[in-house]
Amino acid sequence: MARMRSLCFLAVVLAALGGCLGEEQDAQCPSSIAVRKRIDCHPQPGASQESCEARGCTWCSSDVPNAPWCFFPEDSPYGYARSGNPEQTDKGWRVTLNKRQAMSLFGNDISPIVFEVEFQTKDRLRFRLYDPNAQRFEVPLKIDGPGVTAEEANYEVEFSDDSTHFTIKRKSTGTVLWDSPLVDLFFSSQFLQITTTVPSTSVYGFGEHEHPTFKHNMNFVTYGMYARDQAPTSFANLYGVHPFYMCVEPDANAHGVLLLNSNAQGPALARAQQCAAEAECQCGRNTLLRAALTSSEYPSLQAIGRPHMPAYWALGFQLSRWGYNSLDVLNETVNRMKRYDIPYDVQHYDIDYMERRLDFTYDKVNFAGLPEFFKEMKKSGRHNVVILDPFIAKDEEPGTYRPYELGQEMGVWVNNSDGVTPAVGQAWPPGDCVFPDYSNPRTVEWWTQLCLEFKDVLDYDGIWIDMNEPSNFMRGQIPGCADTEINNPPFIPSITDRSLAEKTLCPDSKTYLGEHYNTHSLFGWSQTEPTFNVVQQATGKRPFVLSRSTFVGSGKHTAHWLGDNFSLWKDLRRSIIGIMEFNLFGIPYIGADICGFNYNTTYELCLRWMQLGSFYPFSRNHNSEGNIEQDPAVFGDEFAEISRATLRIRYSLLPYLYTLFYESHVHGGTVVRSLMHEFTSDPETHEIDTAFLWGSAFMIAPVLEEEARTVEVYFPDAQWFDYYTGRKVPSSWKKGYYTVYAPLDKIPLYIRGGYILPEQAPATTTTESRLNPFGLIIALDERGKASGSLFWDDGDSIDTIENENYFLAKYKFSKGHLKTEIVKDGYRGADTL
Repeated sequence: MARMRSLCFLAVVLAALGGCLGEEQDAQCPSSIAVRKRIDCHPQPGASQESCEARGCTWCSSDVPNAPWCFFPEDSPYGYARSGNPEQTDKGWRVTLNKRQAMSLFGNDISPIVFEVEFQTKDRLRFRLYDPNAQRFEVPLKIDGPGVTAEEANYEVEFSDDSTHFTIKRKSTGTVLWDSPLVDLFFSSQFLQITTTVPSTSVYGFGEHEHPTFKHNMNFVTYGMYARDQAPTSFANLYGVHPFYMCVEPDANAHGVLLLNSNAQGPALARAQQCAAEAECQCGRNTLLRAALTSSEYPSLQAIGRPHMPAYWALGFQLSRWGYNSLDVLNETVNRMKRYDIPYDVQHYDIDYMERRLDFTYDKVNFAGLPEFFKEMKKSGRHNVVILDPFIAKDEEPGTYRPYELGQEMGVWVNNSDGVTPAVGQAWPPGDCVFPDYSNPRTVEWWTQLCLEFKDVLDYDGIWIDMNEPSNFMRGQIPGCADTEINNPPFIPSITDRSLAEKTLCPDSKTYLGEHYNTHSLFGWSQTEPTFNVVQQATGKRPFVLSRSTFVGSGKHTAHWLGDNFSLWKDLRRSIIGIMEFNLFGIPYIGADICGFNYNTTYELCLRWMQLGSFYPFSRNHNSEGNIEQDPAVFGDEFAEISRATLRIRYSLLPYLYTLFYESHVHGGTVVRSLMHEFTSDPETHEIDTAFLWGSAFMIAPVLEEEARTVEVYFPDAQWFDYYTGRKVPSSWKKGYYTVYAPLDKIPLYIRGGYILPEQAPATTTTESRLNPFGLIIALDERGKASGSLFWDDGDSIDTIENENYFLAKYKFSKGHLKTEIVKDGYRGADTL
């Protein structure tokens, strides 16, 4: 594997083909280019007219919020120019680029560089920018394809005659999907910048962030990316890194772009005057950029690994709390859930179950009898998930803490810059701690051994891996980060505190794959696969893994939740955006902490959140130590009754949800999706993020405002039916917004005509509900037709799909008759249903 040190700032400046916000010229600078075409020439803080003009750039203020005051002139002598003609390769093209002049933004510019295009499939191409004379770090995620010729590909690549542009076009329509001016390209030791245009402002993705809208604001907004222990906050980099965006083109085609880079980066979006879209990437130390352009969303194309198939029980309602603090309190919670007969499948155990917050222990005083409690939960048909953190206490008495001593013996820690001594920080355990390096095969052995041993102590069904950015309660490790270029690069993107060491380790720390500078955002990603494998080995069943930090491809092995959110109406609403985005990122098993993690919730907020959260793919109520209890049984009879009724709807539709996960696992694609996904040619759907769909057919339109008893619901051009009554809505049969009644005990739900949804009588656990009778909801379209499918297996065995131990039926309704086609009849358990 080639090695590279890189720090990438990705600024994507996007503009639409219509409805532009662009003035021809800035009134304050009539001789300069239009404000919304400005490319930032001073992306680091502290710009001044003097420093700007010293770079040969233009300085001009603007009333447009966040617009750069220092920007490249139109005749900028920066960037690169093509050297010679493009060279055709087996799978595409290769071009050599030379720097145009000596002036640099951050020094140590590299020339020549190579630009390489590869047609991997007819619908996917990859391009790479790299230094041909140096070894570089690359993300160890192989994205490849069989390769096709340029003639077979659905995209056309062009290099302008004047050597200034590289463009990608869709052959069928001529739409320009990517347009990079080479004059805006920078490639230096700790900085890379690339700009591009896309054809529309219907742009989605770029994570992990708490975005205020699903469709992005295009007014010079920057989203920094670098994994961070950071509670959801606008414009702050959060737990994971997903440098992927999808753009819906004006003719309703769509394409996606993955900028495969694990270093700090930050797409900046701005609307340009000509209504075209531009992307700018500024990156760092010995940089290589790989980008893959695909049709629509990339999870559907095997590019990053399809999502894992969750166990059926994992789709049941889950309960958690940091702050039970004793088994007595936990037992009381479980008993009141049973007393109100609230559907409930999984209990999570946060760090308060541990002895002094030490991994692989449990508190034998406050949680005395916990192993027996696990067994009782299993007897009742429920499952147990334990939390483990990625830091190990190092200051326990010799001979008393095996995880540290075994790790020392095996040499599994992230090391200091010397590559020998372990990096020492502070987190939840008492004293100082060290950090396992999960990219090291020896660490995988260590982790596997400890998790298997712990299974004999607590008979868990799944593992929740938290704090794995990795979180450290210091800025860098003891005694601090050295003042070097790798720790303090000349440019840092717009991330929290603009420090690469804030709440984590120093960038010059060493991992098995290389410097932490490159591998930091891969920490959680590298932990998920070993955890997935050991849970499978320990249980002999389909694994359950829940990870806070994720990266490109994490959905193959883990679920995710949206982190330490707040008990606020804002967070309730934005959770919809988060679950839709993570479906784009290939992690469909996603949810948010129902009722909020931080702060005390309120009765109405929690009730509305239980209604919404009943339709998260990963449905878990969880909150923080020191806050009031918020499980759905704690608020009294009315709250429990409403929560029970809504969860019973979820449980009745689990066969449909499970079938959607089967389709996602086998074919790729999303489980939760926006209305835009299904009605792409309807521009009104492009901005809707207050309602969402399960698959193509089931719409959830929750109440998102305090004291609201109605909801404005947009019904796209289809036949829709009220879930509760079966009546057609709206009665006028015209697409548009309609006000629907939503009393406190109801969340509006709708079924789209033309679809058949399998359902099953609900129960308080999936163990019980799986034994109940099945039914079909048949919702006819305008022609009186409908279709659907049912996937069914034993719910938790490994590789049932690969081993063909499953049942799959396809249903079609037409002319008053239902036809069932048995596609696969490999699961005998279906015979008795």
